[in-house]
Amino acid sequence: MTKPANPKPHFHGHRDRLRQRFSDSGPEALADYEMLELILFRAIPRRDVKALAKSLLATFGDFASVLGAHPDRLQEISGISSAVARELKIIQAAGILAQRESLLQGAIISSWSALYDYCRSILAHETREQFRVLFLNKKNHLLADEQQNQGTVDHTPVYPREVMRRALELGASAVILVHNHPSGDPTPSKADIDMTNQIIAAGKPLSIRVHDHIIVGKTNTTSFKSLQLM
Repeated sequence: MTKPANPKPHFHGHRDRLRQRFSDSGPEALADYEMLELILFRAIPRRDVKALAKSLLATFGDFASVLGAHPDRLQEISGISSAVARELKIIQAAGILAQRESLLQGAIISSWSALYDYCRSILAHETREQFRVLFLNKKNHLLADEQQNQGTVDHTPVYPREVMRRALELGASAVILVHNHPSGDPTPSKADIDMTNQIIAAGKPLSIRVHDHIIVGKTNTTSFKSLQLM
């Protein structure tokens, strides 16, 4: 009996079964490595990627950390090319965009948990400190989410006048300050507290309120408002 000219690779059946499980039962029915496989299928069409998916999880810890990893770090893993790293970052960006669109549907302060999730998705895996400002209108709807500065692993320069200048340009009535601690510990430092008070003071004569300052760590967040620091 002659063999087929182009036998179907063994992993094709696995891919079909995994896609069908996702279609039938959703992501809850799949392990994290299997969800990663589904993403890797798109960028690596001719290879078994189960071992690669498990290697990514072993290196970075969890699904979100894989997507949040810097492309250079991803490419340190054998089998991850620049094209594969780009595919992972596209998936991460799509998730962040969906969260941002959800926040735009109503008053941003009506769902603090959704806001914290959004902030974590952007900043939890950054390796340098980044300072962002969410600018809100009178109804507390999001006007803009902008990065103001990016610094080192433990410091970001922040200029209160620049924050308020941008708020006036956008016609914002309030702001929410957000930055990350790459160390993983979201506990506010004295410098964080002093900087927040300076921005609050800069906004008072302009009738621009600071609703909160959120610090993002590796796995959780800290709110100045909840700690009664403002």
